[in-house]
Order: sequence, then C-alpha cells, then structure tokens
Amino acid sequence: MKLARIATDDGPVSGRYEDGVVHADDGLYEVGADDGFLPPCEPSALYCIGRNFAATIDQMSYERPDEPDFFIKPPASLVGHGDPIPYPTVTNELTYAGELAAVIDEPCRNLSEAEVSEVVRGYTILNDMDALDQGERTPRKAFDASGPLGPWIETAVEPTDIDMYTDVAGERRQEANTELMLFDPDEIIAHLSRRVTFRPGDVVSFGSPANPGLVEPGDTVEITYEGVGTLRNTVVDASERETLPLERETVRT
Repeated sequence: MKLARIATDDGPVSGRYEDGVVHADDGLYEVGADDGFLPPCEPSALYCIGRNFAATIDQMSYERPDEPDFFIKPPASLVGHGDPIPYPTVTNELTYAGELAAVIDEPCRNLSEAEVSEVVRGYTILNDMDALDQGERTPRKAFDASGPLGPWIETAVEPTDIDMYTDVAGERRQEANTELMLFDPDEIIAHLSRRVTFRPGDVVSFGSPANPGLVEPGDTVEITYEGVGTLRNTVVDASERETLPLERETVRT
C-alpha cells in the first residue's frame, strides 16, 4: 500500500494513494504524476547513513566504517516529489545521491533488529543533496531543499534486495541493489535506536550507491527503487529558494 501526502485547496491531505487518487477519510483527491505531492511524512529529523556501499567507499577514498556512520538533516531540508531544488548560493559543487529510506511509525528506542519491522511504517526515497565544497558534513548536508523525499511511503516492500537506478538529465548515473549495503536496514535502525529516541515520521536513509555526482540548474534527477517508486525533482536557479514555504501546514487525514 502507498501512503501519500498531497496539497489541496483546503490544505494538506494524507491517505492511501492508488492510480492518481488519494483516498482520505473525508473523500477522494486526484493528484498529478508530478504535481501536488508533499513529503510523505513530517520528521523531527532525517538520520542519514554514509559510507554504506563498498563501491562508494572505494570511489570516494573513504575509510570503511566499523559501524553505521550517520549524520542528520533538519526538517527544513525537506521538499516533495516534483518540487524544485534551488541551487544553493553557497556552493559551486552540488551533488545528488539516490537513497532508500525508512519512515518510523511510533516513538521507540533501544530496538533489537528483530523489533525493527514492528516500528517501520514503510519505505520511501531520499535524494541526499550535498554542497560538496562546504567542508564539514553539517554545512554540506543541512540546507534548504537538501532532502527531496517521496513520492510516497510503500508499506509492502522488503528492503534488502531492491534494484535501484538514478537518471540525471536522461543519463543513467547510478545502478545497484540494496543487497550491496554494508549494514542492512534493520541493523542500522537498531544501531541508531540505541543513541536517539525516534519520533513518528522520523526518516532513516541507508546511504548511496556509487556515482553520486554533480548537477546544474535545469537538470532533472530521477531516483527509482523498484517496488517503491520514482522520486523526481529538477534543480533550478537559486532565486527559487524564495518560493519554498516558511512553515509546514498540519495535514488532515
């Protein structure tokens, strides 16, 4: 089942998505293929794993981690499927990275790996945008629209053997399978739960396969995880940052 959040004239609505229609408690809402989708959850934080594919480690000359290596993106990083990604004025090296992500469904901490499936609402897709020339991780990763997320949450998917690919301006840039992760999703979520208390809607992404790369204004980035969906966003001029909302609206379910 796909769970989506969409924008309507009466405000944000959430519900089951099927064939272009969101089935909410108060009725049916049509949505276009690329218009109207909001980020599919409202996280207090996005916990992102780095260095989780051996090929990426080799490509970037990183050291192989002994345990999941993570950083945090803030809620201000979120935009939805189809939303523009304003090119930050602070960088000349903006990169994409196509990642599978889990959405947490309930408050929890200190999970065993066997308990993880009980607290995961489902899986979605994150584009981990990176201002590569900004030095440390927080300046590189935590800027407006650095976390496109969506298009929806897929509740019926097994995350450990999923083919993925990323296309930029129609060119295939990434291709891999989640079985190539060094740490699998259950291991990562359990590891993080010993350090942070998860809130409903929190996101955990599992790292990018090899070939994260540069994008420019005008480039459309399409990230597909089979059985989950395709996240599509276009990089635009920095001036478009002013069109991003200053506040998030409460969603009606």
